[in-house]
Amino acid sequence: MIKRLFEKIRLFWPLTKSLQTGLLVATGMAGYMSARCPVHNLSTMLGLFFSLFASIAGSTILNMWFDRDIDSIMERTKARPLASGKIKPKEALWIGLIVSFLGVGLALFMNIGFGIIIFAGLFFDVVVYTIWLKRRTCWSIVWGGISGGMPILAGRFLGIGSLDWIGVVLALGILLWIPTHILTFNMRYAKDYLNAGIPTVVSVYGTKVNQAIIAVSSILAAIAMGMAAWGIGLTWGCLRLLSVLSIGLIILALFLIIRPSERINFGLFKYASIYMLSSMLLMVV
Repeated sequence: MIKRLFEKIRLFWPLTKSLQTGLLVATGMAGYMSARCPVHNLSTMLGLFFSLFASIAGSTILNMWFDRDIDSIMERTKARPLASGKIKPKEALWIGLIVSFLGVGLALFMNIGFGIIIFAGLFFDVVVYTIWLKRRTCWSIVWGGISGGMPILAGRFLGIGSLDWIGVVLALGILLWIPTHILTFNMRYAKDYLNAGIPTVVSVYGTKVNQAIIAVSSILAAIAMGMAAWGIGLTWGCLRLLSVLSIGLIILALFLIIRPSERINFGLFKYASIYMLSSMLLMVV
């Protein structure tokens, strides 16, 4: 029985997009640690981790359940467990609902406001972004970005017990970072999205507009993270390091505007991920 359980977990694990889920959980943890010392709040940290992981993983499973038809068309995603038929849709739906319920339920038990923000993130991701807008408009990424910003906002809320401008700006920084990720993939796999009938910025407005949005959003993300770092009260040394990292991001973004190319675009994509992870680390130090 234990062996069968492990086989099920191994089969379902790819549905959680563990790397993406892990990054979002990390932002939520960083949001909390920007206000509270984790050493003195270990039980809260564990609750925060499990509620975020379950709610984000659950929403991801639900997204894959709903998108299994288009995933089976796209070369990049057709090997996924649901798209390839390795997992039954009904089984995935129930697992996604149960895991999401456990995550949101734990969050509400810990703090009502924290739970509401976690639920809002799940709702925006599954209902607004995936079910309602993803197949209708290329601007669905905005709502996907709002969902991506909820974990860090929730973590900050749990840390201080209320909403503040720092938490909102941190969430805005994540929202502005997400287009660098999504729009780069939209461009690299443009044919896949076209075959699946998913509207993207590159298919509607062209490559130059797509790259311009990536560049501008990256610059604005750097500004937002800088403002939040100042508001949190980072030491002068950490602020200087963040400034250097931000300048690197802005320079790459400007190069993408002045001399757009796929090479610079992908370089910005990789650097932006490193930048965001470094920003999170600096804010919890």
